[in-house]
Amino acid sequence: MTTLFISDLHLEASQPEIGKQFLSFLGGEAREAEALYILGDLFEAWLGDDDPNPYYVAMKGALRELTGAGIPVKLMHGNRDFMIGDNFADETGVSLLADPSVVELYGRKVLLCHGDTLCTDDVHYQQVRVMTRDSKWQAMMSAKPIEERIAFALQARQESMARGESMSDAIMDVNPDTVIATLREHGVDLMLHGHTHRPAVHEVDLGGHTAKRIVLGDWYEQGSVVRWDESGPSLETMPR
Repeated sequence: MTTLFISDLHLEASQPEIGKQFLSFLGGEAREAEALYILGDLFEAWLGDDDPNPYYVAMKGALRELTGAGIPVKLMHGNRDFMIGDNFADETGVSLLADPSVVELYGRKVLLCHGDTLCTDDVHYQQVRVMTRDSKWQAMMSAKPIEERIAFALQARQESMARGESMSDAIMDVNPDTVIATLREHGVDLMLHGHTHRPAVHEVDLGGHTAKRIVLGDWYEQGSVVRWDESGPSLETMPR
């Protein structure tokens, strides 16, 4: 059987074609999988498990159908949906996965992460990340009315887009030294992540041996998936 990895779907009601492909994926290929790993940014924005948005209700229901069919689903927070909590996990049956996590698949250890912690050249973002992952900040945000949280998310999105337009591609991509340090810290020679929206397989020189970094793509134009079985991982696209 095959273990599946996806990330960066950025599900939202204004992009219905992405949701349609995701639902088809859950009802089709994922039903035959050993497990499904979602490595962050499943949603474009997640403002709390109490958000009554009917679009989210439908997506949660589809995940519950998959886990109810006996397929394990592991979900990692991304930079857009880091406020997914235990209530979401209870409703959908998914297991929340720490970022980063080392798992063993078919006799090989792999480091899984969303990928944003590797982009250390973007100092401003890393500072914001520390703030927004703080439990006190999240509790403060969760206590606000949903309308205020929506307004905050819209403003943050606009500011992020404006910053992105003025920054170089190199700053927004992973830092090579951080990648090497992270691989060495966890004692692995294989890393799988998303976030950068730049699907590729990279070789990483660790000085004496070579590691591999597999990057999942986003789902804006087509699906992106890593299929992993006994023969190893394969990064592939899924035309819409």
